[in-house]
Amino acid sequence: MPTSTPGLRARRTGVKAMGLALAAVATLTAAPAAAEPSAVKLRLPAPTGGSPIGVTDLHLVDKSRPDPWVAARPYRELMVSVWYPAGGSPRLPLAPQMAPLAAADFDDTLAPALFGTKPGTVDWAATTTHARADAPVDRRAGRVPVVLFSAGAGAPRTIGATLVEELASRGYAVVTVDHTYEAAQVEFPGGRLERSAFPQRPTQEDMAKAQRVREEDMRFVLDQLARLGRGDNPDAERRRLPAGLRGGLDLTRVGALGHSMGGATAAQLTHGDRRVDASVNLDGGFRGSVATTGVAKPFLQIAAENHTRASDPSWKSFWDRSTGWKRELRFTGTAHYSFSDAEAVVPQLAGELGVPAGDIIGTMDPRRAVTAQRAYVSAFFDLHLKGRQTTLFDGLSSRFPEVKPIP
Repeated sequence: MPTSTPGLRARRTGVKAMGLALAAVATLTAAPAAAEPSAVKLRLPAPTGGSPIGVTDLHLVDKSRPDPWVAARPYRELMVSVWYPAGGSPRLPLAPQMAPLAAADFDDTLAPALFGTKPGTVDWAATTTHARADAPVDRRAGRVPVVLFSAGAGAPRTIGATLVEELASRGYAVVTVDHTYEAAQVEFPGGRLERSAFPQRPTQEDMAKAQRVREEDMRFVLDQLARLGRGDNPDAERRRLPAGLRGGLDLTRVGALGHSMGGATAAQLTHGDRRVDASVNLDGGFRGSVATTGVAKPFLQIAAENHTRASDPSWKSFWDRSTGWKRELRFTGTAHYSFSDAEAVVPQLAGELGVPAGDIIGTMDPRRAVTAQRAYVSAFFDLHLKGRQTTLFDGLSSRFPEVKPIP
């Protein structure tokens, strides 16, 4: 891959460059290439929790605000997915990771930038999740706590499936959110694909605006989940919802989780919305007021090897001013994209296409990295949303010696 590609520049310069690189490629408008007959097909790691999982998509429309990125749109539209513990439904199909048009556009835009793949060489539409589409919710354990998920700058909601599926299999409803016109592509019902309208060379003001818009999006999503709790159907298409979804979410126990800019979104939401109880930042620099105020609620900060409070002033100011339960963990041998689905798929791309895995996800054994991420994120939410005690945060763990607690 040429050294001038946006994806390689982003990997070299880390968190700050991520939004710039993704925004640049997200605005490409060339027709997506069809997958070649011999295109590589990828697999996601199976979740290890005790429950089968289901997923359903919701089209949400916020008529209280015009779209902040496209002036011609008189209201804001979002696509979200709700992942949850499911009742037995083996005959229902497994949901794809990406919808077909979004997958084709991802293949032509973000995949070359992030992974160095050529359009048509990977069949992104063929990747299935472990979730049954529209399966009934398992209500035997009562209502389930909720975790909101936001991906990195310009990235779609679909590339955090490795962690999202794990949490759903452990008894959480995880709501993944696409931030329309910032995300590279969002596929809406009826075959409508909306591409990014984010500036190709965003200023600091553009990035600050994106952070504000994300927070507004997440607040709106919480409002729509409250409608579900009242027995209403917030889906704009009025699709039939999975049995048990209405009234099945416990909105008195809400967490937020995000990678990169999504981690900053989680922190800002936790700071500004009383409905959110605890959050996790996966290697994201902080933006907005939370960078200088910190949070007073439980917060877990997970760092790639080279991301420190010394190298990122926003991390130091946030940490110093946060007054609640807090932990910071450094994953030795990881890189920024290790905390996305790249950790699971890049080794496959390396084996099939010669993608340079170490440049993208570092040197930590990928299987151990996935296992450790799942263990710590699940333990955090179990502790703070379910009240389940753990010793995992007491110090260095013999199970995960690569994970270093930072005082």
